[in-house]
Amino acid sequence: MGKPLVLSYAACSTCKKALAWLKTRAIEVDVRAIVDDPPRPKELDVWMPRSNLPAKKWLNTSGQSYKALGGKATFDGVTDERIAAFLAGDGKLVKRPVLVDGDTVLVGFDEAAYGAHFGPAKATAKATEPSAKPTKPITKPAKATANPAKKKA
Repeated sequence: MGKPLVLSYAACSTCKKALAWLKTRAIEVDVRAIVDDPPRPKELDVWMPRSNLPAKKWLNTSGQSYKALGGKATFDGVTDERIAAFLAGDGKLVKRPVLVDGDTVLVGFDEAAYGAHFGPAKATAKATEPSAKPTKPITKPAKATANPAKKKA
């Protein structure tokens, strides 16, 4: 099986979080610029059912493209096929990132969903930094006693 595919937008903070999450777990992925190369209709025909999400959940409802098209009023009552056509025509309409790994398709970044798919993070040996000077317990000096008894002649 090949590397997972992540459809991502460079200016998207959620995409950056997802890619950082993957990187910290040493999971290599192929990244595709979603704006320059949005999901193709044939890909969406396969990916949308595999995501187990309704088509409307694929929409980036906080994005400018969604708002420019009229937002909720435009997409209410629209068929899944029509939504897929919109998504294929404008990568900024797609909720991101989209992760495709075999039969698994995750839309948006949810750390728990990524963790469930990829498994727990592998323990990595961390280099230990030498600590600053070791601390010694603080002890109070013994009380100085007055001059010891001097021998009197």
